[in-house]
Amino acid sequence: MKRALLIAALLLAAHGAPAQGYIPASRAEDTGGCMSPEYWEQWNPAEQARIDRDIERHRKADGEVTLSDIAAGSEVRIEQISHDFVFGAHIFNFEQLGKKEYNDRYKELFGTLFNSATVAFYWKTLEPEPGRPRFGGEYRDSEAFWNEQQRPWEQPHWRRPATDRVVDFCKSRGIRTHGHVLIWGNRRWHHPEWLPDFMTPEERVRWDGFFTPDGRLTEEYPRMGLDELERTFARYADTLEYLYDKRIRDIAARYGERIDSWDVVNESATDEERGVILPGRRLCKSGYGLMPGDYPYRALKSAEKHFSAGVALNINDYRREPVYARQVNELLRRGCKIDIMGVQMHLFDPRASLAIAEGRGPQSPAEVRSYLEELSAPGLPLHLSEITITAPGTDERSRTIQAVIARNLYRLWFSCERMMGITWWNVVDDCGAPGEPSASGLFTRDMQPKPVYHALDGLINGEWTTRLAARPDERGTVRFRGFRGRYRISWTDRSGQEQSKEYHLK
Repeated sequence: MKRALLIAALLLAAHGAPAQGYIPASRAEDTGGCMSPEYWEQWNPAEQARIDRDIERHRKADGEVTLSDIAAGSEVRIEQISHDFVFGAHIFNFEQLGKKEYNDRYKELFGTLFNSATVAFYWKTLEPEPGRPRFGGEYRDSEAFWNEQQRPWEQPHWRRPATDRVVDFCKSRGIRTHGHVLIWGNRRWHHPEWLPDFMTPEERVRWDGFFTPDGRLTEEYPRMGLDELERTFARYADTLEYLYDKRIRDIAARYGERIDSWDVVNESATDEERGVILPGRRLCKSGYGLMPGDYPYRALKSAEKHFSAGVALNINDYRREPVYARQVNELLRRGCKIDIMGVQMHLFDPRASLAIAEGRGPQSPAEVRSYLEELSAPGLPLHLSEITITAPGTDERSRTIQAVIARNLYRLWFSCERMMGITWWNVVDDCGAPGEPSASGLFTRDMQPKPVYHALDGLINGEWTTRLAARPDERGTVRFRGFRGRYRISWTDRSGQEQSKEYHLK
């Protein structure tokens, strides 16, 4: 501890702020005062010790390997080579960063820091024309095309790379893939512009009356009752049911088990809370606009029908209140296959990060434990599926604040019994969707690592990776405790030859 404090003091004396890779892990080490005393009172030594105990209990297991040919007195080297826990990120900026060197650094993260990639399957940009999905891509999806773009964010397929290329890349690296998203009502990001083209002329006239020129819902939509909506849009209701099922069927047929898990339904808990998701109805008067009746149930049933049993089906939401757990429990009661609950946590507003640093913001240990306990009620694995932690600025102190918040939250999330994975959202600064913060990445726009990258790398590839040397007993059995995952066990046999084998610690 004294050595760490001395190093920190020297860095502050030389530069006036913490160095790029220096992340205070406690109040005593935060000699630059990037976090307030009130923050460290929340993340106090007793809280940190509790997190450590829970990590030990929930993320580790006891291993036992017997080596019948080991030389007498030989040491056994135990090296973890992969994690069972999912450490992911979305891969929406694949080959879109403008320079080959940037793209190469970005790709290298998958397999070194991240073992899982969330692949963009937004309907609007995957299938801009009906029946012609962009699975394989074209020149406009190539690295050469993106290297020519001075304003890449103006392209309609920015952050939406052709899916075949991304999946092929991930499989070549042994990276777990997660598809996002199959069914979502959002008309800005997900619904194709051409869906209303399948309406009858009479339906289209009524539909157009529901929206202002800038796409907002008019008062006519909320005034119309569900019975009248179903009569008015009877033909469209049939079409929606067919097209939603067809989308899931076509994607399942193309990718099979090459994609390990899917967000089947996204952000439907608010409709559940409003009481508009009604079994047996042909349409849902969703807050998004018209959706197929009982759409979360139908989507999950359609996915279960078209995907094999080995593909995990997720439901995903930003709601962390009890309504989400109640919705999942009800869908399970009705016989839906839900393997994982996705939970979002976006600190988009830089002021939220400043408030956290001052000890008065969201995501305190007590708040996190409370909502994770509520969401654990259905008994399903939890996936923190979309994580955004924004630096309050671009100076070094702001970036250190981002790193400290991320380090402590990752530790707490990792310690949760039900947690199976954590997925960072925007990896690179200034590469998010319009309206998302520009300073929430792990890297700057020119792919230079920020302190938050060093914080996560230090956890994933440092503290949470087991490397041991052990002596076997007289029967050649070595016992150890480590983080769950795959290991390389190495030893010298009786003939003096080096041997190794893989071992999965579950």
